Amino acid sequence: MSTITIFLIAFIALEHFYFVVLEMFLWTTPKGIKTFGLKSKQFAEDTKVLAANQGLYNGFLAAGLVLAILTEHKNSLLFF
Repeated sequence: MSTITIFLIAFIALEHFYFVVLEMFLWTTPKGIKTFGLKSKQFAEDTKVLAANQGLYNGFLAAGLVLAILTEHKNSLLFF
């Protein structure tokens, strides 16, 4: 793999990791509410479990991309 390819894939994995943090840990904070344009703090509390599920999904994508970079397995890169 070329260096630029690895860099771009790592950047995308980093973005997914950032989404994990936002959706799983910062969802009900002012930063999370502002980032996602949520209606209110109560709405954020009500949808906290849904956001955690989205965050977990993004975590698996990030982990898969990092693993694919480390193993240089091109089919895994395409999958994730």
